[in-house]
Amino acid sequence: MVTDDTARSNLTVVLVYSPQARDLKCRTLPLPADSTVGDALKASGWFSQGFEGLAVGIWGRKTPLDTVVRQGDRIEIYRGLTVDPKEARRQRYRAQGEKLPKGYHRPRDWVKDMTQSPGPKKAVST
Repeated sequence: MVTDDTARSNLTVVLVYSPQARDLKCRTLPLPADSTVGDALKASGWFSQGFEGLAVGIWGRKTPLDTVVRQGDRIEIYRGLTVDPKEARRQRYRAQGEKLPKGYHRPRDWVKDMTQSPGPKKAVST
């Protein structure tokens, strides 16, 4: 039989890390009570070179490494952006092509070459 003291002394957290796009590592960690985010990162064994300077958060909110974790917390390790989000949006818009007026639709078999960008518009001289 498990006593209340034993149940309080252990807690379980989920550690989530995506080292690159479409690659997700997820691990459930049992930790002693009063453990911090830094303790959870050490217990994972994922970071042999150290984890100082990593951006981490609990349930989507950035937190420092000395934050005490609670039962059932999801600790997330964030990686830096490789592309500026505004530039990525511009590239997707260029690949999509020009917008059609409301009520007009492209034919179903219409396919645009996504490797070519439309480039700058040329001025028309009159």
